[in-house]
Amino acid sequence: MAATGAVELMDYEEAVRRFDPVLGLEVHVELGTATKMFDAAPNIFGAGPNEMVTPTSVGLPGALPVVNATGVEYAIRIGLALGCDIAESCRFARKNYFYPDLSKNFQTSQSDEPIAFDGALDVELDDGTIVTVPIERAHMEEDAGKNTHIGGADGRIEGARYSLVDYNRAGVPLVEIVTRPIEGTGARAPQVAAAYVRALRDIFRALGVSEARMERGHVRADVNVSLRPGPDAPLGTRTETKNVNTFRGIEQAVRYEIQRQAAVLAAGGSVLQETRHGQADGTTRPGRVKSDADDYRYFPEPDLVPLAPSREWVEQIRAALPEMPVAKRRRLKAEWGLADDEMRDVVNAGALDLIEATALAGTSGQAARKWWMGELARTAKERELALEDLPVTPAQVAELQGLVDSGALTDKLARQVLEGVLQGEGDPAEVVRARDLEVVSDDSALLAAVDEALAANPDVADKIRGGKVQAAGAIVGAVMKATKGQADARRVRELVMERVGA
Repeated sequence: MAATGAVELMDYEEAVRRFDPVLGLEVHVELGTATKMFDAAPNIFGAGPNEMVTPTSVGLPGALPVVNATGVEYAIRIGLALGCDIAESCRFARKNYFYPDLSKNFQTSQSDEPIAFDGALDVELDDGTIVTVPIERAHMEEDAGKNTHIGGADGRIEGARYSLVDYNRAGVPLVEIVTRPIEGTGARAPQVAAAYVRALRDIFRALGVSEARMERGHVRADVNVSLRPGPDAPLGTRTETKNVNTFRGIEQAVRYEIQRQAAVLAAGGSVLQETRHGQADGTTRPGRVKSDADDYRYFPEPDLVPLAPSREWVEQIRAALPEMPVAKRRRLKAEWGLADDEMRDVVNAGALDLIEATALAGTSGQAARKWWMGELARTAKERELALEDLPVTPAQVAELQGLVDSGALTDKLARQVLEGVLQGEGDPAEVVRARDLEVVSDDSALLAAVDEALAANPDVADKIRGGKVQAAGAIVGAVMKATKGQADARRVRELVMERVGA
């Protein structure tokens, strides 16, 4: 056993040999509706504190909620994509608890009557293994506000001098997807948890219900972990690591909790059912004793009527569902001729949709992949940005590749053009004109440059005629220098050989 501070940890391999881990994941996704779930306040990320609120957002006396129809539609889309049944009738409930960012002292959610239930999602791991994750329910609710703790370490409440509350997020529509116990994952439990949330993130984006940007908190996972002596034993006591919003953080939380709980159980102790909070170093720390559903005193929301989505509407939504991400990846992998590891790199880089959009704009998938996984990936890393946040569009990348394919640009010139696009100088054609970067393709101009280079290097022509054709490289280099790299090197070489009669 190893100690982390005062916490004993069991070696991971020993932990999964001695105990059977069981997972449960509760994933929240913020929906990309124009307004909040129950009022007309704008649903906008990044506004000034408390600018996007109405009396309903903060539960002022007399303010009444109205259900956002688009939010309901988005919830149904998610439920259908996860293979769920859609309820013929469901209702909202009040989940009662106090926290400063929940000014109403209750959260409008769904309890025993969710909009969607009994689904499953096949999750593909890196090696192609498929794990089926059973889904208990997907229900609608509203988000709480956000507390900002001033003076504590890393923005945490410990040691903070005071806290500020921003209610902009209060009332933003959420769908929470709750799994049934995920069993049989063994040592791969951390990877399964992260792969499941990644698969959900991709589905949300494909459905168009959310930008699903985890760094903005659009997707957050509560990670439940428990251990038992073996697969036939009753479920163990679980802990719930709250609001994890990175794939790496999910893996770390699962791994750490398996090691920590295994050490507790091996020493004869009992795991405390509690919420925990993930730390930057991959550990978790205690939060509060975990409440069961009864502790929230759910009761039906009296200000909202039950929802009864018609079967016709549900079927219309089903018919309009897009291709799901797993099927799309398999199709594009075959169309683009990529190996498994190449497609995995594309997906992990968040480049799949960008490459597809570039190909649809008029170039090949391989050419599009070259740009997004090469020059643009390097630029994104240097600027510490996501690929999608770079100031270049798929249409511009396709236009750039079109100029290369037509012979108007060499690869080297194209990189200079891309640099101009990224600096905001316009579309590729505009950058070419402004920077005078088009390939010199006029043979008369190239011949003049070739003759000048040969005149300056008379011995090179003799070497070429003598059979040392590699010597032509010196003339080609001189012409490329004279034309500032804008000549077609292959055509220049052809002209050199013609000129010396080789």
